[in-house]
Parts: sequence; C-alpha cells; structure tokens
Amino acid sequence: MAQAIVFPPIAPFASGHLAVDDGNEIYWEASGNPRGKPALHLHGGPGVGTGAGYRRRFDPAAFLIVTFDQRGCGRSRPLATDPSADLSTNTTPALVADIERLRRHLNVERWLIAGVSWGTTLALAYAQSHPERVSELVLFAVTTTS
Repeated sequence: MAQAIVFPPIAPFASGHLAVDDGNEIYWEASGNPRGKPALHLHGGPGVGTGAGYRRRFDPAAFLIVTFDQRGCGRSRPLATDPSADLSTNTTPALVADIERLRRHLNVERWLIAGVSWGTTLALAYAQSHPERVSELVLFAVTTTS
C-alpha cells in the first residue's frame, strides 16, 4: 500500500481576521511559498476549525498554502456557541462568498481547492459558483450534502 507524502511541519508566515458579511470575521492563515501555486484547504465540520496538520499535505516550496476557519468555527468570530452568533447567516452561499472575499484579499487569481469531508461539499459549491477561479479540485473523505 502506497503511503501519502507528508511534509515537515511549518508555521504560517501571515494570518489575520477578515471581516465578511453579517458581522462575521473569518480567521485565515498562509504558509509555504508566498510566490508558489495558491492552494486553499477547506476543513471539515462544520463546527471544527483548522489544525496545523493540513499544511503537511502540501510541498511548502511549491505552494502558497492558505486556509481559513469557516464562520462560527475555530478562531473565527463569533463562534457558533456565542449567544450573539446568528446561525441563520451561516449558509453555504455565505461561505462561498467568504472564500471569494478571502481570494480577493490575498490577491489570488486562481487556486487549487482541497476539501476534506464537509470541505468537499464547500469546494464543489465554490467551483460551481466560480469555475474561473479554480485551477484544480482535490477532494478526500468526500461528503456530499445539501
């Protein structure tokens, strides 16, 4: 059985919170090669955030590795458990719009989209809405939901 290539751990070189619609702020981070091929990792969940392990799936010399914690998750604000959180704004179209806002914020023309579990559903929704912005799709632990 072939083993997946796993690269050494690395830290982000940039991170922050980006204001998106409906009073939400998404936490994002970038690592790897700032001039490399852009690759966006979409975490599973919903409800969980991004851990550091996702970075090890990409060659840091070849890729600009980007991720974000989806609305209500991880280090994004507000968390879904916060009494002030309005979960009615946490929809697939809103998450697709958040990805587009992050793409523009980072000045990325097109990127590889890698999704895991719920992230595969989100990756497919984004690719359907913005096919001109997707260079490739990498989907694993595929979960297609509505």
